[in-house]
Amino acid sequence: MTQSVSHTPWLVFTDLDGTLLDHDSYTWQPAAAWLERLAEVGVAVIPTTSKTREELLALRVELGLQATPFIAENGAVIGLPARWQHARLDRDPAAPDGLIVKTPSLDIGFIRRRLEVLRERLGVRFRSMAELSLDTLCELTSLSADKARQAQAREGSEPLLWDDDESALERFRHALESDGLRLTRGGRFWHVMGAVDKGQSVRWLIDRYAALRGTRPASVGLGDGPNDISLLEAVDHPILVRGKHGATVNVATEVPLFRTRQPGPEGWAEGIADWWQTCMDATSGDKASQEGTSR
Repeated sequence: MTQSVSHTPWLVFTDLDGTLLDHDSYTWQPAAAWLERLAEVGVAVIPTTSKTREELLALRVELGLQATPFIAENGAVIGLPARWQHARLDRDPAAPDGLIVKTPSLDIGFIRRRLEVLRERLGVRFRSMAELSLDTLCELTSLSADKARQAQAREGSEPLLWDDDESALERFRHALESDGLRLTRGGRFWHVMGAVDKGQSVRWLIDRYAALRGTRPASVGLGDGPNDISLLEAVDHPILVRGKHGATVNVATEVPLFRTRQPGPEGWAEGIADWWQTCMDATSGDKASQEGTSR
């Protein structure tokens, strides 16, 4: 999908852990200059992550992204700030800070009940995040106790630590699919959710932008893990950030895939710089055009 950048608004969809945030320290400062530059020209940066809504609320403020939408729990939760809401269908005066949340996945209660049934029926071994003690979760993720509690506040997906072999994993995956559930791998955990993924929610937000503003945006996507494949396959300009997890990430896309040399926020900045040089500097007047889309 080749479009004239000078006349086309852009959206940046980005994974967080291992991509915009460092895999180990969760720092993002190496990407700060590019975040500021994108904000200046009106390019929306949209977190697209396995994190929960509770985790994202404070982080969005820290990153300066509270005015943009977010995709949480690998696509199971979509948050819409006021400017992304349909005046008749979405507005809720009682919503905190005017934020509307969509949940296209199955609810967490159903998912957890089915996990208990399948574990007993199949005889497989795993630990769900809900079953982990707070100390164990903090040790595994290097999160503070408060942030670990936020990570456990699931709405549409359940992370798992897999304690069995590959053959058991395949039996488990097939049983989940029979129940209308999906298994996807993140950086640290496997995630179980309904028939939804990051890519589907990315496409939903692109469609929402087009419906509200009357023009279809072009899109950039950044991710580092297997659960980012659908995100990278859904955008016009995919960027695979070098991962630290060792998992294979096979992206099937008709457009060129840029692979960064650096991991984490350094790789994020590297990928954005390449996109900017390739697409944004390719035509004149890009800044004026982008600023016009944000009004």
